[in-house]
Amino acid sequence: MNDKNRHKHKNKRKPFALPALLACALLMPAAGAAGAEPVRFAEFLDLVERQNLGLAAQQEAVRGAQAGIGIAGVRPDPVLTYGRGNIELSRAVAPRPARTHELGVEIPLELGGKRAARVRAAGSNLRLVQASVQGWRNALYAESAADFAEACRSREALVRQESALAALGQVVRANEARRAAGDVGGLELAQSRVERDRFAAGVTAARAAAQAAMQALSVRLGVRVEDAFGNAPLACDVRAYDPGGDAGALVARALQARDEVRIARAALDHLRDNAALARANRWVDPSVSLGLTLAPGTPGSGGGDGTPRSRMLGVSVSVPLPLSRLQRGELVQAEADVTQAMLAVREAELKTGTEVRRALLAFQAARENFERYRDAVSADADRVLDGMRRSYRHGAASLLALLDAQRTADETYLDYLQSRADLAGATVALQLATGERPSL
Repeated sequence: MNDKNRHKHKNKRKPFALPALLACALLMPAAGAAGAEPVRFAEFLDLVERQNLGLAAQQEAVRGAQAGIGIAGVRPDPVLTYGRGNIELSRAVAPRPARTHELGVEIPLELGGKRAARVRAAGSNLRLVQASVQGWRNALYAESAADFAEACRSREALVRQESALAALGQVVRANEARRAAGDVGGLELAQSRVERDRFAAGVTAARAAAQAAMQALSVRLGVRVEDAFGNAPLACDVRAYDPGGDAGALVARALQARDEVRIARAALDHLRDNAALARANRWVDPSVSLGLTLAPGTPGSGGGDGTPRSRMLGVSVSVPLPLSRLQRGELVQAEADVTQAMLAVREAELKTGTEVRRALLAFQAARENFERYRDAVSADADRVLDGMRRSYRHGAASLLALLDAQRTADETYLDYLQSRADLAGATVALQLATGERPSL
C-alpha cells in the first residue's frame, strides 16, 4: 500500500489524478485520530481475553470442577442415634419398669480405595474442563481475529471508495466546465453524473458496513468498542509470519498442543479414572456401631433388694450382602467408554496431521496471493488508471474507458484488501492448529 501511495503522489498536481486523491484519503483516518496510538491486534486480543463475557462464563465451569475435588474427598457421615425405650403401657404391670436411654453411633467404613478413586476422577475432570475451556478460548481467538480483519478490510475499502467518489466528482465538475465551453456533449456529462451518483450509493453502503464491522468488535470485547479504545484506529498491517516449511515438525508440535488432541486425551484420562472408581464402588462398605444403654435402678418390692443402675456398651458390625454385585453392567459401561475415548484420541491425532498440513498449504497460498497483489497487481492497475486519466484529459480516451479502468482499479484494490484479510485468517488458523497464541 505504501508503494501505491508513492506512485499516486507523482500526479498530485493533475486535475483528474485519482491516485493523489486516494493517497490523501488514506491519510484521513490518522488525522482524525490525532494523538491516538493505533490499536494492535495483540492489545485487542488481550482485552478480549480479560473482558469477554462468554469466556468469563466458561471460567465458572473451572471453579465448579475445582470445588468437585473437595466434594470428592468428603467421607461418609457417621450416624448418631438416641432412643428411649421400655415404656410400659399396660396398667396391670406394677410397678412399671424403669425407662432406658440408648445412645449409639454408626460409622461407615469405605473399602476398596473409594475416596482416593473419587479424588482422582475429580482431578481428571478438572483437567478435562480446563482443556475444554482452552479450546473455547482458542475458538474465541479465531472469531476475534476474523472480526478484527474484517473491520480493517471494510474500513480501508471505505477509504478507497470515498477517494474514488471524490475523483468521480472532479470528473463531473470538469465535464461541466468543458460542457460550458462546448468541448463535450450533454450525454457524456449526464453519464459521468450517473456514475458518480451510483458510486455514492455504494459508498453509503460501505460506510454502514465499516461501522457495523467496528461494532462487531464490541461483542468480543464485552464492552462498547468506543469505551475500550476511544477513537483510536486499528493497526491493520499484517506482520510477516514464517512457520517454516517442515510440516512434520508442525504436526509434532500440534500433537502436543492442539485443542482437539488435548481434550481427547484429558477425556480418556477422566474415563479411565471413572472406570477405576466403578471398580472401587463394587466393594461393599461395612458399618461399625457402638451403643450405650443406660437403665436406671429399680427399688425392690416387699423389702427385697432392687436392681442397681445399669450401663451396657455394645459393639456391632453390619456388612451388606453383595448380591447386586452379581451383575457387571457398570464395569462394562465404563470399559466401553474408555475404549471409545481411546479411539477418539487416535482419531484426533490423525485429524490433527491432516488439518495442520491443510492449514499450512492454505497459509502459503494466502501469503503468495497477498504478496502478488501487494507487489504487482494492485500497483499495475493503478498505473493503468493513471495512464487512462491522462489519455482522457487529452481527449485520447473515452469516458467509458476511463470508468472501466476506474472499476478495475477499485476492484483490484478491494481484492488486495481481501487477500490481506485472507492471509490474517490463514495465519491465525495455522497458529491455532499448532497450539500457538494468535499474533498478527
